[in-house]
Amino acid sequence: MDRNSFNQDVVDAPVSRPKTREAAKKSRWREIEALQDKKRLQAELQQYGCTLDLEELAAELEL
Repeated sequence: MDRNSFNQDVVDAPVSRPKTREAAKKSRWREIEALQDKKRLQAELQQYGCTLDLEELAAELEL
C-alpha cells in the first residue's frame, strides 16, 4: 500500500521546465528566419537586376 501512495505522489507532481531555455530557442529561430528572409530578398533583388545593400538601407532608415 505504501508503494501505491508513493507512485501517486510522483504522478501528481508538476513537471516544471525552465522557460528561459524555451525563450532562447524561439529567439534563435527568429534570428534564423530573419537571415533566411534576408537571403531570399537579396536573391529576388538580384533576379530583377537590383543591387541593393540591405545594411546601407538599414543605416539610412535609422537616420
